[in-house]
Amino acid sequence: MKCILMLWLGLFGFTVARGEPVLAVATVGMVADLVRMVGGDEVDVVTMIGEGVDPHVYKPTRNDVVLLQRADVVFYNGLLLEGRMADVLNRVRGRGKPVVAVAEVIGEARLLAGEEAGHHDPHVWMDVRLWAEALPPVADALSALRPEHGERFRERAAIAALQLEAFDRYVREVAESIPLTKRVLITAHDAFHYFGRAYGLEVMGIQGLSTESEAGLHDINRLVDVLVARGVGAIFVETSVADKNVRALVEGARARGHAVVIGGSLFSDAMGAPGTPEGTYLGMIEHNIHVIAGALGGSVPEGGFAAWSREELP
Repeated sequence: MKCILMLWLGLFGFTVARGEPVLAVATVGMVADLVRMVGGDEVDVVTMIGEGVDPHVYKPTRNDVVLLQRADVVFYNGLLLEGRMADVLNRVRGRGKPVVAVAEVIGEARLLAGEEAGHHDPHVWMDVRLWAEALPPVADALSALRPEHGERFRERAAIAALQLEAFDRYVREVAESIPLTKRVLITAHDAFHYFGRAYGLEVMGIQGLSTESEAGLHDINRLVDVLVARGVGAIFVETSVADKNVRALVEGARARGHAVVIGGSLFSDAMGAPGTPEGTYLGMIEHNIHVIAGALGGSVPEGGFAAWSREELP
């Protein structure tokens, strides 16, 4: 794959002058963080879609188009996460610029089904071990642009994969601290099914995989039934999705004599603010598992992953 990509880049004249950092544009923060892990100082990474912004409905601006044209390489999630950006990304690709869908390298057997036939759930980053499989195509694309740093890119990708493997074990341990009967995760939309499959939680969303789908009264009543019948005590809002449907669940359960609280706010389709722990991929997932475990009766290790890794890893 790497050799083909390098030949393709050369045919279209896409090389980067030696000594100049590669300008890599990523659609969402989770993808941008992968590129930073691999690229190091040799790559300048710019994120198009910022904190609290829903990529399912995001339409690129004129400035975005200019940025994409300036980029040496573009990375996006794929699997229709950035559905309204498809035309722009295809035009950029049609001009011969490398445009890499990092999640689409994962084998279909491990992807979850989407709402439409032939499509898959795009929220792959919620399974940390699965997300690590998106590192090699990033290293390949950067190596094609800067072959003199290829070995360094591949080494960083290997180190990042080991870090994500350890982090995956941490998230799993925290999830396993939640009592079995309380492992029910109800959120604003269906962004957490990979998370649930990986870490043993039953996941339900009010809206579908894309926030473009509207939740109806039937969806609200169905989940109120679940809350009451199973005694679920906490549900969760998301930072990039309006909370009105979640609050409707709280009110519906209260009307039927069952008290349920909003257990906290989770990061789903966007990371936190730059410069904060939640503004990184590891930080957003750690925040999520801590909030979920704390609200559902689990335990959160003091000091989080940093302290755990010092004790658990050689």
